[in-house]
Amino acid sequence: MAKNLLLKAEVRENVGTHRAAEVRRSGRIPAIVYGHKKEPVPISLDAHDFVEGLHHGHRVMDVQIGKKKETVVVKDMQYDYLGKSITHADLMRVSARETVRVAVPIELKGTAKGTAEGGIIEEHTDHLEIECKVTDIPEVIVVSVKEMDVGDAIYARDVTLADNLQLVSDPEALLVTCHLVAAAKSTEEVEMEVPAAPEVIGKEKEAEEEAEEGGEKGAEKKAEKRAEKETR
Repeated sequence: MAKNLLLKAEVRENVGTHRAAEVRRSGRIPAIVYGHKKEPVPISLDAHDFVEGLHHGHRVMDVQIGKKKETVVVKDMQYDYLGKSITHADLMRVSARETVRVAVPIELKGTAKGTAEGGIIEEHTDHLEIECKVTDIPEVIVVSVKEMDVGDAIYARDVTLADNLQLVSDPEALLVTCHLVAAAKSTEEVEMEVPAAPEVIGKEKEAEEEAEEGGEKGAEKKAEKRAEKETR
C-alpha cells in the first residue's frame, strides 16, 4: 500500500446546497468525516490535491483538521450529472488494524488476441469492491486481457485476488468483453429489412363505397328539400 497522502482540510461552518456550490466554485470539494462513534465533521479539501491522490491510487488518507490529524478511507463519492467532476466525498475514520470494504480501480493489462481478428475491448466497470485490512488496500487490481478472443468475457469471479483480499462485488458482475464492431448498414439495406406495409384493398374499397354512399344520401336530401320548397 502506498504511503498515506496528507491533505489539509478546512471545516465548513455552514452546510447546504448553496454553500456546497460556493465551496466547489472556490476550487475545493465538500466532504464529511465520520465514524468511530465520533461526531461527523463537514470539511472541504483542495480539489486538485484530492483528485491527484485518487489518480495515484490513494484510498487511505490522512486529513489534517486544525491541529488534529485523522486517518480516513474514501468510502463514497458523488459526481456531477456528466459523471466527471467529484461534487462530494464521504471519508470514514479508520485505524491500521481495521478491516474495511473499499472500491479499488481496475487496470487492464495486455493486448487481447481477439484484436487481431478485428475485436475491440470494452470495459464495463472501472473498479471492484473488496474487503481487507486498511494496511492491505492495493492501489489497483490488475486484470489481464491478453488471452481474450472475440466473444470472450471476464467476470468479477474470474479475477485472481491476493490471499489478504476478499471479493465483495457480485461475482457475476461483468468487467470486460471482447467483441466485433457491428458494421453500419446502408439506407438501402435498412429499407430491404423493413417489411412493406400490406395493402388493405378491402378496407380502402369499403371506405370509398361509404364515401360515395354518404355523398349520394346528402345529394338526395338536398334534392328533397328543394322539392318541398317548390311545392309550397
